[in-house]
Amino acid sequence: MKKFLSMLLALAMVLSLAACSGDSNPPASGGGDQSQPSGDGGGEDAGDNYHIGIITGSVSQSEDDRRGAEAFQAKYGEDRIKLAIYPDNFTEEMETSIQTILNMSDDPDMKAIIVNQAVPGTTEAFRQIKERRPDIICIAGEPHEDLPEIGSAADLACTSDFVSRGYLVIRAAHELGCDTFVHVSFPRHLAYESMSRRAAIMEATCEEFGMTFVQETAPDPITDVGVPGAQAFILEKVPEWVEKYGQNTAFFATNGAHTEPLLKRLMECGGYFVEADMPSPLKGYPGALGLDLTEEAGDFEKILAKVEEAIVAGGGAGRFGTWAYSYGYTLSAGLAQHAMNVIDGKSELLDMDDLSAAFQVYTPNAEWNGSGYVNATTGVKSDNVFLVYQDTYIMGDPGWYLGNAQVEVPEKYFTVS
Repeated sequence: MKKFLSMLLALAMVLSLAACSGDSNPPASGGGDQSQPSGDGGGEDAGDNYHIGIITGSVSQSEDDRRGAEAFQAKYGEDRIKLAIYPDNFTEEMETSIQTILNMSDDPDMKAIIVNQAVPGTTEAFRQIKERRPDIICIAGEPHEDLPEIGSAADLACTSDFVSRGYLVIRAAHELGCDTFVHVSFPRHLAYESMSRRAAIMEATCEEFGMTFVQETAPDPITDVGVPGAQAFILEKVPEWVEKYGQNTAFFATNGAHTEPLLKRLMECGGYFVEADMPSPLKGYPGALGLDLTEEAGDFEKILAKVEEAIVAGGGAGRFGTWAYSYGYTLSAGLAQHAMNVIDGKSELLDMDDLSAAFQVYTPNAEWNGSGYVNATTGVKSDNVFLVYQDTYIMGDPGWYLGNAQVEVPEKYFTVS
């Protein structure tokens, strides 16, 4: 009997210890709240055991976007940062674009996916990802889809401030002495709210400053003419446009493929160029000026200095501007940096100051500004769609910043549509 009682006591002790052990080690995964993105910045450092995915266009279509992603990968390693490319003809291959984004979520260690530029299909891809992997932070850079639409699926969407820049680019052209502004685009781009709304703001601002606003149409590079055909058109037309509108005309193109031939001809024929659609000293300038920037690769201060030197030598001082640091490059690397800071519990996902701090890592000398997107029709301000811009730098001897980041844009332009 004593032996039997001893065995019962020992068994009771074992069961008690097992129960205590179970209480002190809860399951690694839990319910809905635990699977949501860590957007409040309150978590602990997640360590190195997670992946971040960045999807961009190819070098031929979006070189700066791609280089920024590659730089972030080089900084943190290929084992942590995963890259992919969506098709060049993304409008015709939307399903391929969607699948490329979705493939990133198959990685069980994936914690954030950044798409820059967020081409058509990104919204659908993010929706599908959220259905099966709500823990993944989905970030859209420079969305091609309507902002309310992408904002409904993405945790964060970030685009260049087409509202403020619609005003500031014209204001800059006016300050440089221009009396005419030529906006070069095509129907596909003008179907995007951001681009059509910016054009409307530009036109309204021209009226305020007593300038003439002109719309010119150029071939879409993703149609049958391709990039070569679109660029040949610009090379042929710019001399005619400068002669027609005059030397004190500023030009703006909504497509990167048009920018290089536009700059090349403006250097030869006269005219002004405040900044590109997605500004960068690499956007069109190296090809237009015949520059080899291999030695300066990744160093934007040296890149800007070399571009500026060539502009001045070619007689373009005071006529050409840019953002000192590439927007596309910064968006790829900066959004990924912001995602990493959020995952590590160092930042809040929807804090503009935290986002700016992440950008500042890649643009140490440039000032940024921005605001939440306001729907022109409803007047509702979004809390997860940010509009951002960098100060404009005019190249000369010496060059100068215009101070655009400090200019207060008149309230009336935020509802122009």
